[in-house]
Amino acid sequence: MYSEKVMDHFANPRNVGEIPDADGIGEVGNAKCGDIMKIYLKIENNVIVDCKFKTFGCGAAVATSSMATEMVKGKTVEEALELTNKAVMDALDGLPPAKVHCSVLAEEAVEAAIINYYERNGIEYTPKRKCTGCCSSCSTCG
Repeated sequence: MYSEKVMDHFANPRNVGEIPDADGIGEVGNAKCGDIMKIYLKIENNVIVDCKFKTFGCGAAVATSSMATEMVKGKTVEEALELTNKAVMDALDGLPPAKVHCSVLAEEAVEAAIINYYERNGIEYTPKRKCTGCCSSCSTCG
């Protein structure tokens, strides 16, 4: 069963859309479940001033995308890199075990958008975690 917060973010998602002149764009997906998330970031003076998303997927995918954008907007790029799937799940008052992967995708989409921003600006990126190849789906495996 989904929490009230998950249902609210699914029925009334925040920050849906694209940012035409985005400073960073990250797209991640999981072919196994079919969820695809695309995050757009507008960054000024190292602060995420706008964040939008487009998600193709289930209700939990939409809800986690919506919550993740709410959580990083107004944060510095470094603060946004600290976003975890657990924090997204906690902010939504939990997800069913079969939907935890949606929160992982939300975390990875934000990270991918920041990596894109770094690449566009010649900033070196040090991954926050070392991929072990355990799932074959994270952005670090690329």
